[in-house]
Amino acid sequence: MNACEKKQLQINACKVRMGAVEGVYCAKSGHPGGSLSAADIFTYLYFKEMHIDPKDPKNPDRDRFVLSKGHCAPGLYAALALRGYFSMDELKTLRHIGAMLQGHPDMKGTPGIDMSSGSLGQGISAACGMAKAAKMDGKDYRVYTLLGDGECEEGQVWEAAMFAGHQKLDNLCVIVDFNGLQIDGPISEVAGPEPFDKKFEAFGFDVQVIDGHDFDALEAAFNHAKTVKGKPSAIICKTVKGKGVSYMENQVGWHGTAPNTEQYEVAKNELCAQLSELEAE
Repeated sequence: MNACEKKQLQINACKVRMGAVEGVYCAKSGHPGGSLSAADIFTYLYFKEMHIDPKDPKNPDRDRFVLSKGHCAPGLYAALALRGYFSMDELKTLRHIGAMLQGHPDMKGTPGIDMSSGSLGQGISAACGMAKAAKMDGKDYRVYTLLGDGECEEGQVWEAAMFAGHQKLDNLCVIVDFNGLQIDGPISEVAGPEPFDKKFEAFGFDVQVIDGHDFDALEAAFNHAKTVKGKPSAIICKTVKGKGVSYMENQVGWHGTAPNTEQYEVAKNELCAQLSELEAE
């Protein structure tokens, strides 16, 4: 990509982070850590990779996205709002009673959500079903799903991977947000689900391991995945939990904790400073 495209993606990712933090702060609950680690992935998917149209969110030929780690909905909602599916003001109503944006994605109530999710391990199975349906219907849309690294401790993830490999779902792209932390601590201490690359390879996937915050690396990986034939793709994205907010980075306590007012102001000021620097370049 050229320098202007890359800068715009970086600006959008910063805005996604700002939206996610604002939503969790206004809700007084939610999951900022994983939303921030995945912000660059959300941004690349919705502003560069996927064939979608916010004005026609149910187009049968659109690409699909399933947020398997559904608790990181604040980041997804921020990307959807910035992309034009609904107003950015909706982010302030996150988790409020009667609001459109609930704690986990709801395909019946939120434009742009292709599958309700939240029970960890299940999203990849839904994505496999969508990819298989495309094959059966002769459609060429692609299906993307984002998993958490801790989520990969769920057995259903690997049942779905076995299905995807057996069915040769080359229209499926599985992304793992590998930030190394889950609610109970480092993944290496909780259950040690690594090595992700070797496991997905064993189930018949084409696998790439990249820096999930590098837009050039993201572009190269997703472009390569589209060339793969006869097998599904997995992109293991090494990321930093809480990326972009200094006191949240690599801190497991920010997995599912909302910032108080003082912490919110610090986060907002840091992200605003990052945005100003990007826009001034």
